[in-house]
Amino acid sequence: MAEVGQEMEVTQKEKKLIELIRALQYGEITIMVVDKQPMEVEEVRKSTRF
Repeated sequence: MAEVGQEMEVTQKEKKLIELIRALQYGEITIMVVDKQPMEVEEVRKSTRF
């Protein structure tokens, strides 16, 4: 983890993840991480509670 005040470089995959999160109006996502990078995102479309 970066020190406080230290800048971090954001990878292309991380940028895409941030864009996806910002575009998400509501819901739930699951992020699979491999080698410290987001590899797959699952977006929950429908959930039913009784």
